[in-house]
Amino acid sequence: MAYYISTTLNRPFDESIEEVTRALQAEGFGVLSDIDVKATMKKKLDIDYHNYRILGACNPPYAHRALEAEHMIGTLLPCNVIVQEREAGYIEIAAVDPVSSMGAVNNESIIPIAEEIRQKLERVIQSLK
Repeated sequence: MAYYISTTLNRPFDESIEEVTRALQAEGFGVLSDIDVKATMKKKLDIDYHNYRILGACNPPYAHRALEAEHMIGTLLPCNVIVQEREAGYIEIAAVDPVSSMGAVNNESIIPIAEEIRQKLERVIQSLK
């Protein structure tokens, strides 16, 4: 089973970030964190890395349901969505598959919630094509 859902775009990197953010918002997600891996690699290691951002997406009603079902599920939150430019103009978007990640939790009540979140993230990814 794949642990992520992905697609590729042929758009500028910054435009892709904006498009992903809008698609997440349309499904009720906000971006709680935005980690610029390229900038971090340069600053901390003086390594030139390709454009790579990790967006921490959260849908508050689903996060609340998940936390109510499993108090330690916060270790798997928020849902990470990566946007990376492997070569100029070639943008890969990938979101974690919450069913895969939360499947490791020994709590059957979390699976239906993870399935609903996966459906939302699949719609996000599909809307970007």
